[in-house]
Amino acid sequence: MLLLISPDGVEEALDCAKAAHHLDIVDVKKPDEGSLGANFPWVIREIRQAVPADKPVSATVGDVPYKPGTVAQAALGAAISGATYIKVGLYGCTTPDQGVDVMRAVVRAVKEHNPDALVVASGYADAHRIGCVNPLAVPDVAARSGADAAMLDTAVKDGTRLFDHLPPDVCAEFVRLAHTSALLAALAGSVRQDDLGELTRIGTDIVGVRGAVCEGGDRNAGRIRPHLVAAFRAEMDRHDREHAAGLPAGR
Repeated sequence: MLLLISPDGVEEALDCAKAAHHLDIVDVKKPDEGSLGANFPWVIREIRQAVPADKPVSATVGDVPYKPGTVAQAALGAAISGATYIKVGLYGCTTPDQGVDVMRAVVRAVKEHNPDALVVASGYADAHRIGCVNPLAVPDVAARSGADAAMLDTAVKDGTRLFDHLPPDVCAEFVRLAHTSALLAALAGSVRQDDLGELTRIGTDIVGVRGAVCEGGDRNAGRIRPHLVAAFRAEMDRHDREHAAGLPAGR
């Protein structure tokens, strides 16, 4: 399982760089603009320069509307700015076909610039609260559009978590659907250390966190700290070892 950490700016990215050997992907977002809020192109560039060259940079392009052209331009901007994972939150897409329209445009824009970039279609575990596409439809949207990964996050950051909206068995079905289409499966949404047993059990490829590695567990007021990143990674590695040994989750 890969660990994706989301700093909100260059200063936090520098703290991520201090803990670079504990994480796999540095994700650029702007939390005050939403769950997958997009940061500025110059921030993506500065973070790309701040973290080790062997650590890929991911960038969100926002909790996007159903406007394929607008979103494609935003995604291209993120790719040009140095991101190799481009994440699109399908916030304004109410049907799978709308999601496919948006993601096909993004895939074309990004892949024509950098064929090696990875495009991520992201839905929301709490889709029922905002009226967007069903979470279990997201892997099919990603597959039909030519994206590389399917992701779930939470849209409303009110203290509720991924498993509050979708129980582990439903998340396991999401992962299964993604893997059936040869996609990476990424899960996020106020994930904590005590969720790692289930996330490991269901075969999650990428786990995304912010609050869990911030002071006080606060994604907005807290700041990412290297020792918290190291502790989270140590717990991930413990669950990986136990899962490989066939021990029960959460032992």
